[in-house]
Amino acid sequence: MQNGPPSRLQCAPVRTSSAAALALIAAVVGGALVLVVALSAGWLHSSPTKTVVVRAPAPSAGDAGAPVVAAKPLLGNGFQPAQIFRTRAAGVVTIISYFDAPAASAGQGSGFVVSADGLILTNAHVVTTAGQTGGSTTPAGTVYVEFSDGDRVTATVVGVDLFDDVGLLRIDPKQHALDPVPLGNSSRVIVGEPVAAIGSPFGNADSLSVGVVSAIRRSIPSLTSNYDLVDAIQTDAPINHGNSGGPLFDARGRAIGINAQIRSSGTGSGFEGVGFAVPIDSARRSMDQLLKTGGVRYAYVGIKTEDLTPAVAKKFGYAATRGALVDLVNAGSAAEKAGIKAGTRDAVYEGLGVKVGGDAIVAIDDIPVSGAQDVVRIVTTRLVPGETARFTVVRGRHRRVVNVTLDQRPPPG
Repeated sequence: MQNGPPSRLQCAPVRTSSAAALALIAAVVGGALVLVVALSAGWLHSSPTKTVVVRAPAPSAGDAGAPVVAAKPLLGNGFQPAQIFRTRAAGVVTIISYFDAPAASAGQGSGFVVSADGLILTNAHVVTTAGQTGGSTTPAGTVYVEFSDGDRVTATVVGVDLFDDVGLLRIDPKQHALDPVPLGNSSRVIVGEPVAAIGSPFGNADSLSVGVVSAIRRSIPSLTSNYDLVDAIQTDAPINHGNSGGPLFDARGRAIGINAQIRSSGTGSGFEGVGFAVPIDSARRSMDQLLKTGGVRYAYVGIKTEDLTPAVAKKFGYAATRGALVDLVNAGSAAEKAGIKAGTRDAVYEGLGVKVGGDAIVAIDDIPVSGAQDVVRIVTTRLVPGETARFTVVRGRHRRVVNVTLDQRPPPG
């Protein structure tokens, strides 16, 4: 159900044509940008957030070489973007990915060094064709990493997680001095805290933007798969094309997310105050699995759910006030084998369509489920394929526990 003007999700790597790629990359770091768009409906459109930039007077000839001094923060406010940039920018890189041979097209995004032995985090869509076409995903043939001093080295793709849009690269640490970025804890991020993004929007390396966390635990359509990405961080810090893969920092200069998406109205193409970052906790999990096995495995139940609210529960006689109504159970899935039942009839209540008559999930392994996002979050972050989990469900006034032996999530398609 669409409640406002159409909106769209956009990813931020760039793609250049073969004829122009080399000339443009020589003129602008990373080259010209070609927008890659993934459509999404049903999002409330918000007015753009404005960033006010205060510019100091140009220095006189006698001030040449004088240090730039940022104003002291307000009492109790320890957020110092100048300090974050000074201490972290060296660890942020520009990533140039070449697709097809020989260099028929190029993409540009951002990334950041996370270890002294040369590991670099970015987005999967920066180093693959994921999200651009309806066909199979193709990895870049050649990937370069460019540092803030302009030096460029070749990178190897360790692997990608298309479900959470995470890419992992490795470079030879002997080729360039490395300044790894410390990783934070995205589960502790709160709405309103200040954040800073560093990256290469439109090929402009070493660009800083600031804002606040405007929402947490967002469930957003993935650009690289047909599954939702849970626990995304929403920010009003300006994120533009080319920022994809770069870090989102907290006030202490720790990476709490990977900048991945912007949302704009159907008529616009740039940042309008709503950007999203992959939570660093998810990225860390992806990185660990990619290093161990070269791939990432997710548990899979095989259901589609929607929120059970107190009003709906009361109206249709569910013995719970919160949970996740089961709308669909895939044939042959773990849920079907366990006996979980989907809703049997469509209904409309208070203007909202719901499917009732089936099970409502209220807990998984005794962890309360208050809505559909909780099912995805618990299964994705806490469970593994082959594990048996206890699903507590209610059907009408009856409550029971169902043992579900989880499958592995099918590949993106």
